[in-house]
Amino acid sequence: MRESPTVGIIYPDHAAEDDYPFAADLLGVRIPVAHIYGTDLHAVPELLDLGSPSKLAAGAAKLAPESPDVVVWACTSGSFVYGPDGARNQVAELSAAAGDIPASSTSFAFVEALRVLGGQNNHSATRVAIAASYPRDVSELFVEFLRAAGIDVVSFTGAGIETAAQVGTLTPDEVLALASDNDHPDAQVLLVPDTAMHTLRFLPEIEKQVGKPVLTANQVSVWEGLRLAGYTCVRPQLGTLFEEGIDHGAR
Repeated sequence: MRESPTVGIIYPDHAAEDDYPFAADLLGVRIPVAHIYGTDLHAVPELLDLGSPSKLAAGAAKLAPESPDVVVWACTSGSFVYGPDGARNQVAELSAAAGDIPASSTSFAFVEALRVLGGQNNHSATRVAIAASYPRDVSELFVEFLRAAGIDVVSFTGAGIETAAQVGTLTPDEVLALASDNDHPDAQVLLVPDTAMHTLRFLPEIEKQVGKPVLTANQVSVWEGLRLAGYTCVRPQLGTLFEEGIDHGAR
């Protein structure tokens, strides 16, 4: 049996980072979390600063004693705000800073997760709805990022929550309401894209409520790290993405 990997997480500030030890225990893998800091406003200048090369390199340095196999920048808005090309450069620089190990970000994790949910022929689950906590202008940048990857966004919302700290205080009932109120009948998958939002402990409830697969930021961040490490875990407690029969691309 392949030895379980260590997936290093770089996480901005503090909000819902306790989702990661929960996932680690459930999956039987190591998921150390290193924090980097900035103002936690959901605003473009602040997000560009938060995802800057120097800050991510500092996060990689904090993770180095854990000897991660993979590192993931667990911030959706702090990656898609750079646009597709900038986000690719961001993870390439992060990989180099971490010692040339595989690296990714939550934004790319959403794209990869949609690809595998489409089945064995690499046809993405291309019609999605977005239930975002962000202000509308930030949500629009996520829409642009996904559309550049060939994903059809049939609806999206920006709930207008200004800071990650506020998002971290949302109760399960409030998250369920955000998800169900912002789904769309034409969407194949619902995306909930803020790593500041607690979701991992009740993902099956969200999926049951909306009646379709749901991808959340902390869920896809963990999954992407495992995918890059070539390690598949079946844990339906973490939603459809972790069910048996999903081709994770692991080898």
